[in-house]
Amino acid sequence: MLSLPSFLQFRPLLNTNISSSSTLPLPNSFKLSVRMARSALDEMSESGAFARTASTFRNIISRDPNSEFPVESGRYHLYISYACPWASRCLAYLNIKGLDKVISFTSVNPIWERTKESDEHMGWVFPATDAELPGAGPDPLNGAKSIRDLYELASTNYSGKYTVPVLWDKKLKTVVNNESSDIIRMFNSEFNAIAENPDMDLYPPQLRAKINETNEWIYDAINNGVYKCGFARKQEPYDEAVTKLYEALDKCEEILDKQRYICGNTLTEADIRLFVTLIRFDEVYAVHFKCNKKLLREYPNLFNYTKDIYQVPGMSSTVNMEHIKRHYYGSHPTINPFGIIPSGPNIDYSSPHGRERRLATETREI
Repeated sequence: MLSLPSFLQFRPLLNTNISSSSTLPLPNSFKLSVRMARSALDEMSESGAFARTASTFRNIISRDPNSEFPVESGRYHLYISYACPWASRCLAYLNIKGLDKVISFTSVNPIWERTKESDEHMGWVFPATDAELPGAGPDPLNGAKSIRDLYELASTNYSGKYTVPVLWDKKLKTVVNNESSDIIRMFNSEFNAIAENPDMDLYPPQLRAKINETNEWIYDAINNGVYKCGFARKQEPYDEAVTKLYEALDKCEEILDKQRYICGNTLTEADIRLFVTLIRFDEVYAVHFKCNKKLLREYPNLFNYTKDIYQVPGMSSTVNMEHIKRHYYGSHPTINPFGIIPSGPNIDYSSPHGRERRLATETREI
């Protein structure tokens, strides 16, 4: 049970009201807020470990013209935050597949703010104007003030997290899907008839088993692993998470010593999913989430691999480091109470990586 002073530290992050004169035990609304997990900071187990909850909207856009959500140019809109790795991989697919002319997108402000005057929930909000922060813009479709507004527009009794990405149907005015792993698969295959790069297949049949297996351990230990480190509230779950994280990074380093990409010599979905964590590692996770045992720059293969993926056409524009750093350092007051943003390290991921030449030479020698 939290003491009253420590609970007050969490007040801006929970959908509840409490005054300094309140007494223990804590009200039921506090317990409900944690169980409902309105933001990632609420997703805690009793052991003090971070435990991410599943996405809620899982509808699929299909090439079948008779489906509820058929492929149509201009019908769908993607809401993202440049700060969010899950949303950024969806934006990466939008660019790589050449879907940016048929699916529009909007980014929210990077720092969480109050989403309603009636409660204390902190989450993703839209700026009032395009001039507020480069890259972020007002909601052009519904005039929503926050991502929360979109969820409540789609479902009046919604009680889950208000997360990005959100794939929105303009015609039916509802959320199609808010699970990034579903969205990238849809973008990869279902829109090929109207994509500029229909032949780019990031989930090819012959590699699907390998991609699925790779995604599983990378998600658990790296993508979600950095959050398990950063949001842990006890030493034991942090120690467990950071050990698994660095075992997985070491495994990646070894794999990438022998091949250009994580599943072979072909760019795949697994690379995009891994990249969005790696690009944030030295700038944010090493400091903010205490993943400081070894920097990405100390892994020669992983570091150059990250530069290699960054330089894929369409990828660099998905990385907005100002948004990324503003969000993490400014939205988690229990981790960084004063919101101070570190000045570095300002890595140049556009510098030469040499992976295609080195691996091609080694392959010829073999």
